[in-house]
Amino acid sequence: MHRLDDRPRALALLPRQSLHEIQTRNRLEQRDPQWQRRYAIRAGIEATLSQAIGTCGLRRSRYRGLARTHVQHVLTAMACNFTRLADWFDTAPTASRRDTDFRTLCTAAGLVTAPTRSPTKSRHWT
Repeated sequence: MHRLDDRPRALALLPRQSLHEIQTRNRLEQRDPQWQRRYAIRAGIEATLSQAIGTCGLRRSRYRGLARTHVQHVLTAMACNFTRLADWFDTAPTASRRDTDFRTLCTAAGLVTAPTRSPTKSRHWT
């Protein structure tokens, strides 16, 4: 039978178990120390992959062939390492964020105090 619609077909596959059962089982597995060790390894590499993909263009290969593509991957990894080293050696202070208008208004009204530390220096600032 021919379809009159140009849109691709959509097929919905529902899980055999209820979503609640799957989530409960996964949350119990996540409490296991062995699972947490494995996940810590994965979580550690996520930032590296994100930087390599976003900054250095790791998803696209300029070349055909395994050997030249491998060379590109090695050079991309080196570029990411140099970028991280440059950031690590950079001692210039980072620019602090400007307070929002709402924060300025609350500070002027005495509802909150001005921050004592820059939000770029610490995640836990007041």
